[in-house]
Amino acid sequence: MRRSLPSASFFLVHVLLLFCILLTPTHSSDGDGDDDGDLVDQICRKTPFYDLCSSILHSNPLAPKSDPKGMALIMVNDIQANATDTLSYIEELIKQTSDEQLEQQLAFCAESYIPVVKYILPQAADAISQGRFGFASYCIVDAQKEVNACDKKFSGSSQAPLSDRNDIMQKLVDVASAIVKLLLNG
Repeated sequence: MRRSLPSASFFLVHVLLLFCILLTPTHSSDGDGDDDGDLVDQICRKTPFYDLCSSILHSNPLAPKSDPKGMALIMVNDIQANATDTLSYIEELIKQTSDEQLEQQLAFCAESYIPVVKYILPQAADAISQGRFGFASYCIVDAQKEVNACDKKFSGSSQAPLSDRNDIMQKLVDVASAIVKLLLNG
């Protein structure tokens, strides 16, 4: 019997958002100057995933349109929400599986995501709020390492139930990291 996963909805929103972004023509400045005043677009152009960055920041009504520090905080909070949802999803998969190897791989991933959710990303958010961008950058890189460790547990495996989620996490982390590096460099 398969139960519906409550955390799947948050993940599906991100997948649909990413899908819509990939189908949307890439944003480009046409030289008319309309976008020059939009700091969100200026910041997002300096990240590896402009469309994802722009979509998240423009769709968040709390996103400060003129404060890069606030934008970085929004991105870290988005990563936090995604990581929390992924951890809940992993816990549900562990309950449902009867495959011992898969259960061990998932348990390893849960152990990778727990510090990301409970310690690493909250510390990154606090560091950004306090203007300690170097430490925030360190925390974000640390979160990325934990996600990568989880991903590697499934390399070569026919079962990779977290690959899409880890891929989205990787993209979100890359965007947040780029914004924090901009803050770090002044």
